Amino acid sequence: MRVTSVAIAAALTLVCVSTSLNGQRPDDQIDARSLQLLAQGRAAKAAGNLDGATDLIETALAVDPRNRQAFIVLADVAEARGLPGKAIRLYREALTLEPNDIAALQGQGEALVAKGAVAIAKGNLARIRTLCKAGCPEANQLAATIAKGPPVTTAQVEAKPAVAKE
Repeated sequence: MRVTSVAIAAALTLVCVSTSLNGQRPDDQIDARSLQLLAQGRAAKAAGNLDGATDLIETALAVDPRNRQAFIVLADVAEARGLPGKAIRLYREALTLEPNDIAALQGQGEALVAKGAVAIAKGNLARIRTLCKAGCPEANQLAATIAKGPPVTTAQVEAKPAVAKE
């Protein structure tokens, strides 16, 4: 009697584990709805509608959070808006899904330069050169961005109106 209950418990465990493993999709299969929303988001970005592009791409990520290209395009939109910090975080999300994504490494490196983190951007450049044995345009473009350096920003001083003496 004791052996029967242990055998039944083991059989139920085996059935539960095998069912859950068979129900999962492989990492390389992205939901078609997510890909369609990403395509619409790219079209909106190309048309200059950054708000619409952000909404569509975030919806694509809600449908399938493994859509690495959506993270990259959303990071491009963040850079177009002048938000390099947000772009760095989004590129990091893409690199979490695929650490050897050259486009994400390049984009993150350019955003890092825009933030002033040139040393970290050089690490991205070294990694791209390791992945691309032959000279690749992404490495050349990132090297040019690093050579140019971070953008020069000046503090804006608010001009106060002169006080008239009476």
